[in-house]
Amino acid sequence: MSTDKDEQLNSLDNQIEYFEEYISKNNNWIFSGKYIDEGISGTSVKNRGSFLEMIKNAKEKRFDLVITKEISRFSRNTLDSIRYTQELLRYGIGVYFQSDNINTFEPDSELRLTIMASLAQDEVRKLSERLKFGYKRAIEDGKVLGQNNLMGYDKKNGVLTINEKEAEVVRRLFEIYAQGKKGVRAISRDFEKEGIVASNGSMINYSTLQHMIRNPKYKGFYCGRKYYTPDYREKGRKLKIKKEDWIIYKDENIPAIVSEELWDEANRILEGRGEKFKDKNIGHQNRYSYSGKIYCAEHGTTYNRHVYKSKKGEKEVWNCRLYRLKGKKDGCDSPTIYSAELDEILTDIYKNTYNNIEPLVDNLLKLYSQVDSENDSADSDEQISVKQTEKDLINKKKDTLLELRADNIITTSEFAERNNLLNNELEKIEYEIQHI
Repeated sequence: MSTDKDEQLNSLDNQIEYFEEYISKNNNWIFSGKYIDEGISGTSVKNRGSFLEMIKNAKEKRFDLVITKEISRFSRNTLDSIRYTQELLRYGIGVYFQSDNINTFEPDSELRLTIMASLAQDEVRKLSERLKFGYKRAIEDGKVLGQNNLMGYDKKNGVLTINEKEAEVVRRLFEIYAQGKKGVRAISRDFEKEGIVASNGSMINYSTLQHMIRNPKYKGFYCGRKYYTPDYREKGRKLKIKKEDWIIYKDENIPAIVSEELWDEANRILEGRGEKFKDKNIGHQNRYSYSGKIYCAEHGTTYNRHVYKSKKGEKEVWNCRLYRLKGKKDGCDSPTIYSAELDEILTDIYKNTYNNIEPLVDNLLKLYSQVDSENDSADSDEQISVKQTEKDLINKKKDTLLELRADNIITTSEFAERNNLLNNELEKIEYEIQHI
């Protein structure tokens, strides 16, 4: 099933019931199980766990024949269709595509399969082209594409209007940052103390604020074509387009919240700070003594710094990044670590190692010599920030897709197909964030 919408899942139940009955009516067949991927596209098999499990079980000779409704349910990629049907045949297992009346045990099945699979794949290409055309037409009609929950704006039927309450927060962000005295993280902490939250009620973290500063909509400009997919068959592969090749222009349909001069100054400072870190080959891990050096044993993420304030004064502490984002219940229940405790531990370690320092220095020098001096990989916080930005972009696309469906620019099936692909990308990014 290429969508996980309720009505499609009901259809899935009907399919299961139909095929179980269909198999039971043939006295020569014994029903040996079913492989179901709910809400996953057939464009590629890499995310289809049940499909890959079926191939694995085929090697173990757990069944003799696979029955599926049609080729597009098996795969919408011609090469995958041929590859996996041939692989199954090598194990002595046939595939029967009921609607297409193709049985891979028959001599002419490969020719017919190739033709039908090519048609299924071409439907994906047509869908991709129709979506591109739909985006273009929506822009020509004056509809503002992008997310529906952009802070500072209300959006209805592709039209943006300023939400004055939220717009005040946006103006404050730009005004404070353009002064050059406070960074994004400091502003984020200030907003948190004041109880300022996003439209969905969540805390506005520093990566969100960075994205807001970079968003040209706030100065009344449209910006698009930042990424492109080199091949419609590789939905998860997107390449970044050079900034000078982006489509960006002043758009009368986008009401500005800040002046162009203020937006430009804030972005000049943001880019300048980024270059400063890049030139010095340092990142946020150098800001405080333990930044980027403490890792959560459960999630593998870095610990983030926080300051506890009381009548006795301030205490610097560290928590798992997921605890800072989601709290103890939904994020992480790993313990809080105090910098004072770490200082005491390290003092003891230094005392113990000082008397035997020469072997330690030798070992360290060996380790340093193995490190590629040109390795400029970002620290885990930065990597997660990049992934978070990718998530934001995908969520924008989902919002745009919903608008296109609401305006009848695309059909329900086209919406479901594309929306499902975006959901798969989100799952992949979530997995990569956990891995980081």
